[in-house]
Amino acid sequence: MNSDKVKAGVEHAPHRSLLKADGYNDEQMRRPFIGVVNSFNEVAPGHMHLQTIARAVKDGVLAAGGTPMEFNTIGVCDGIAMGHDGMHFSLSSRELIADTIECMVKAHCFDALVFIPNCDKIVPGMLMAALRLNLPCIFVSGGPMLSINQRDLNTVFEAVGARKANLINDEELAEIEGSSCPGCGSCSGMFTANSMNCLTEVLGLGLPGNGTIPAVYAERIRLAKTAGMQVMKLLADDVRPRDIITPAAFENALTTDMALGCSTNSALHLLAIAHEADITLDLHMINAISEKTPNLCHLAPAGHHHMQDLLEAGGISAVLKELLDAGMIHGDCKTVTGKTVAENVARAVNRNPEVIRPLDNPYTKTGGLAVLFGNLAPNGAIVKRSAVKPEMLVNTGTAKCFDSEEEAIAAIYAGKIVPGDIVVIRYEGPAGGPGMREMLSPTSAIVGMKLDTTVALLTDGRFSGASCGAAIGHISPEAAAGGPIAYIKDGDKIAIDIPNYSLKLLVSDEEMEERKKTMKIREPKMLTGYLKRYAKNVSSADKGAIVE
Repeated sequence: MNSDKVKAGVEHAPHRSLLKADGYNDEQMRRPFIGVVNSFNEVAPGHMHLQTIARAVKDGVLAAGGTPMEFNTIGVCDGIAMGHDGMHFSLSSRELIADTIECMVKAHCFDALVFIPNCDKIVPGMLMAALRLNLPCIFVSGGPMLSINQRDLNTVFEAVGARKANLINDEELAEIEGSSCPGCGSCSGMFTANSMNCLTEVLGLGLPGNGTIPAVYAERIRLAKTAGMQVMKLLADDVRPRDIITPAAFENALTTDMALGCSTNSALHLLAIAHEADITLDLHMINAISEKTPNLCHLAPAGHHHMQDLLEAGGISAVLKELLDAGMIHGDCKTVTGKTVAENVARAVNRNPEVIRPLDNPYTKTGGLAVLFGNLAPNGAIVKRSAVKPEMLVNTGTAKCFDSEEEAIAAIYAGKIVPGDIVVIRYEGPAGGPGMREMLSPTSAIVGMKLDTTVALLTDGRFSGASCGAAIGHISPEAAAGGPIAYIKDGDKIAIDIPNYSLKLLVSDEEMEERKKTMKIREPKMLTGYLKRYAKNVSSADKGAIVE
């Protein structure tokens, strides 16, 4: 056992002495050490209940003959961090999560791991760590929040825009605020957290139901116990993440991503996860898969369905079954159940063809995400096209440029954005931001002010999975790196053609060269601590914003 490095033999008597100080007895030390990696905290509603999930996992490990040892990692709540300096620490925390887990696991020689994530950066951070460490492991998330009356966090953000536009009053805003997030769990739409928890299931590292069983259901606790038991089987059979996470598994994840209409952030994270697995994945693959994968689900923010609706319709297994029957995914991929994808979903049934459309009646014939290229985004930009209004799929508008999110949101709230504008927010990229802040506040304000059918938003930053409308992010190269977005001027015309994957600045090459001579790139921000190191070492968005 790997744990013998700290517990076997005369020379490890001091190590055993310290473990006995923890309360472990000799019998427990003879068993495999199972690390239970928990992102519990009392800040994020997606994480506030994870002690209960961890207790169930440990019960499962104990029942199957292992010794569970729990430790924690950080978990930033994107919703609470939104719209202020805290958002610089959201995406950047993904790398910290992977690194700190690596430190704990390598230092203490665990034999296998159970990961308990829930929210946005925690899931991919833990997946990156799992592939880096390559020990037998399994994931069990905390599960999604319930939606009541089709409300969710995005409802509140949009209500802010409506209040600023005097479309609702303070009492109506307070009522929405108090009812849209009814309890624990990750925010209830197909936002980033739920996107990544669902894709973990598709990749094969989570049990069926990992992405969709609500946080408050007893079924979630039973799933956690089963995960604790199943990790012992994975250890006995020496099944490791890199045995499961193959190029074919990533193709399955991208295909399912397109069918579900996942968050644009899923592309950023899948690139980073693939890097840890030494698997080549690039943005062109997304368009190739999107071209042949119909969009079967319109979960919030694309539509009014939420995660509980997807569960009741048959969950991710039912989506996979639709795709498998059409020959669109690899059914022979391994999973942590010990069975293949095809075996896992053999008995799945689509119980609601409105929530999960059949392949012969999709919402659209192409997938939920699109990567746009052109002289404004030579290395790509990404949009959740399933959440774009039809009239905005092809659009030419007038640029209004802002060098930060704060400047843009102030202009939107002040009524300075009018139909036909394209809001450009730059210097919010991986290095320039730093940390690619999410733009849920400006996109929600645009929607709340009823401008989403006439106004688009472009940024080298990124968007919350809850964002909707013609919100195009991850523009690469970013402004801080001298990308074309740095040289846009107010009044420039920008042509968006999502069906043809095109994003063009309608300015001549000669004019752009002249601008590069006369317009200066903004000086880097004065940074300290972790953000200073992160900004210095982070890659561009088209590479997954990884840190090497």
